[in-house]
Amino acid sequence: MVTTRTPSKPAKSRSAATPAIHYRVEVANLQAHLFGIELTITAPAARQVLRLPVWIPGSYLIREFAKNLQTLSCLQGKKALAAQQTDKATWVVDCAPGQPLVVRYEVYAFDNSVRTAWLDATRGFFNGTSLCLQVEGQQDQPHSLELVATEFIAQWSVATGATAQKVDKQGFGTYLCQDYDTLVDCPFEMGPFWSGSFTACGIPHRFVVAGAPPSFDGAKLLADTQAICEAEIRFWHGDNIKNNSNSRKSDGGSGPIPFKDYVFMLNAVGDGYGGLEHKNSTALICKRADLPRLPRTTLAPTTHKQPEGYTTLLGLISHEYFHTWNVKRLRPTELATYDYTQENYTELLWFFEGFTSYYDDLLLRRAGLIDNATYLKLVTKTINGVAQAPGRKVQSVAQASFDAWIKYYRQDENTANATISYYTKGSLVGLCLDLTLRAEGKTTLDAVMRALWARCQGGPMAEQDLLAVLAQLGGRSFAPDITRWVHGTADLPVPTLLERHGVQIHHEPDQVAQQLGLRVKESGGLFIQQVLRGGVAEKAGFASGDEWIAVQPAGSDTHGAWRLQSLDDFTLCAGNAKKVTAIVSRDKRLQSLTLTLPKASQAVRLAVKDAALVDAWLGPQTAK
Repeated sequence: MVTTRTPSKPAKSRSAATPAIHYRVEVANLQAHLFGIELTITAPAARQVLRLPVWIPGSYLIREFAKNLQTLSCLQGKKALAAQQTDKATWVVDCAPGQPLVVRYEVYAFDNSVRTAWLDATRGFFNGTSLCLQVEGQQDQPHSLELVATEFIAQWSVATGATAQKVDKQGFGTYLCQDYDTLVDCPFEMGPFWSGSFTACGIPHRFVVAGAPPSFDGAKLLADTQAICEAEIRFWHGDNIKNNSNSRKSDGGSGPIPFKDYVFMLNAVGDGYGGLEHKNSTALICKRADLPRLPRTTLAPTTHKQPEGYTTLLGLISHEYFHTWNVKRLRPTELATYDYTQENYTELLWFFEGFTSYYDDLLLRRAGLIDNATYLKLVTKTINGVAQAPGRKVQSVAQASFDAWIKYYRQDENTANATISYYTKGSLVGLCLDLTLRAEGKTTLDAVMRALWARCQGGPMAEQDLLAVLAQLGGRSFAPDITRWVHGTADLPVPTLLERHGVQIHHEPDQVAQQLGLRVKESGGLFIQQVLRGGVAEKAGFASGDEWIAVQPAGSDTHGAWRLQSLDDFTLCAGNAKKVTAIVSRDKRLQSLTLTLPKASQAVRLAVKDAALVDAWLGPQTAK
């Protein structure tokens, strides 16, 4: 059943005891975007160390959250204590034994993303990694967080996956977490947001949307998200789950469902996209224009059609929800315990992000939200994206996982030449593995994923665990395949495997930018953003940052040069010339570059050739 509702009072926690670590969070200055935090440590160490994380799990970049912390002060009783800062994110306080320590500080919150914190007159949001100092030596103790409804936000509501201990009907009050990891894994959304709810396989789910326009169709978003959640719960836990609130155990799958409730928090903005997974919630951001829309009844009603970006949003929802199992619980052994003070390296992001990317759209198809043609169009985009990245020949997808901290999250003009995305190539590794297993007839990747969950008990996993399960279920060693596909740089056997499963491969001319070996920005002119390795643009001497002003075909001196505003202008003005002179502006100096035009490179387009074979892979096609 799908309903819309106003926030209601969550159930109280079983434990009403006050934890030894307590955070009080309020709005210190709405216009200045400042949260005020008061941390009370009931029994501090004689030399108490406090640290703020430098990164947030799921987003592999050192983000230096401490840069937003200010005005830190400490008290024991009425006595002020000095806090000595020993590095960029660590403070040490010398305390008297047996007396509570109170630490007060403010955090500047003006990053409108899913990773940090935000506060303005219309919305508040935060992750604990941005606001909550870690108390060294007491990380495993219960933590509580009290969210205060000051007069500025008295009419707002609260959404979070944290367990409510004592809250009012809007959600303000005290939340209890079993340890620091749990606390910082529960983001908080505040504001006058839209809220709806549904039940999936007996599990209550809530969906809140900030910034929704009047055209927003909340009922459709709830119904489609419910279909995704039910498909994914059944993927992990079997098909015989009773859809009622009293049954959270699976029949024929991989053990009990590992969460008792779930919250989606979506921030709809003018331009943005992304998500960050948590154990029983996710924070999402999307373009407001990509939300589902109500049928238009005024202003010349038209045939009802959802935005093209809505499928992308559903894929994001599917991706982050799949992470509830694959990375938040089943996760790399290197991330079994988070070290919030530095990088946490792993070579397995190709599995945890890549395989999640393989299943996000596949499960949309199985949930009946997209058809075969749409699914293959999405796979086509991934195949071409990987093929168009010269970095795939430079770096393996395992290396790309390890280097995420310095490459994936710090992209520049050379990124496409030096690295490969563990999301996109990782998803193609998942595709190849699944189609290989199906072709050999002994098992599927679905079964492998569930067996991995059982083998690792929904906890830390190593590559050897995957290889062991593949050998057990697949009847042979897959180590050579994983070595080639994951630890090597050779192209994957995607076309051959797809054709074997009823998919027809069409080849057609690539986009002009790809044929030239360029990534461009067309805004008030034609600007070069990236020059791809080995392309004709690189050979001609193009560089990132150039403004491509004009082109003159060889042998057309009488016509002079033609002004460019876009790549469409280039194809118009170059005609069928085999060589042109490109005029670019670099550091306000004009340069003439000789550009030899290549033979048309090819892109891939997929289509259904044998519907029975495709449905045997994707599952029966059902209408939604």
